[in-house]
Amino acid sequence: MLEVFTLMADDIMDQSETRVGKPCWYKKDGIGLSAVNDACLLEACAYQILKKYCRGQPYYLNLLELFQESTYQVELGQCLDIITAKLGKVDLNGFTETRHNIIVKYKTGFITYYMPVAAAMYMAGIDDEEAHQNAKTILVEMAVFLQNWDDYRDCYGDPAAMGEMGNDIEESKCSWLVVEALKRVTPEQRMLLEENYGKNDMEKVQRVKQLYKELDLPTVYKNYEEESYQRLQTLISQHANGLPKDIFLNLTRMLFKRP
Repeated sequence: MLEVFTLMADDIMDQSETRVGKPCWYKKDGIGLSAVNDACLLEACAYQILKKYCRGQPYYLNLLELFQESTYQVELGQCLDIITAKLGKVDLNGFTETRHNIIVKYKTGFITYYMPVAAAMYMAGIDDEEAHQNAKTILVEMAVFLQNWDDYRDCYGDPAAMGEMGNDIEESKCSWLVVEALKRVTPEQRMLLEENYGKNDMEKVQRVKQLYKELDLPTVYKNYEEESYQRLQTLISQHANGLPKDIFLNLTRMLFKRP
């Protein structure tokens, strides 16, 4: 419920059209901006459920703080995402790998991967700080890969399979693809990006995609995927001490080599 709350709000701010193949909630007839209140209700209901089923348990306070911290982190990531992706005011100087990674970690990493596992750890009686920090190190790295895969799929994926049209280029997103492109462009190619990125114009979008092709970003991504897999295996071997490694290994297998 917390994650849906953030996605519902994100769709409104990004003016998105679809989510998993269906119109975004605010796009449905009779909803409009009342979706803002619906999103707030979802957030509030998550805490009502925690109160109903977990109050009185020794881990209740840890769960409350975990949920609150994760929500705060998402909101920080969303804020930085909006600041970076100002439509009509594209500043490629801000599209750095460091900024991209911070956006991903805060907007996606903590709530999508760390929070569910951390909640289970607290409920199982694992509450020491070192164990949670070790889990976070592994799980946030998974989330970074997941978002970068999603960025790649936004450009190269099948819209029918995704349930939506990719629009990171039109929305001027600080995506993995544009960050990698900026590492490789010539001055002339950078000028082409500045002229065409972040414009809601299919001809300009196709020019950006053609530049990605010239820079051979699909091959760059395949190499990155393999490197990420190896890095995660190393992190699991180093940081999963005292925790069930199979949890992290199974999550890793679910992540990689997907269509």
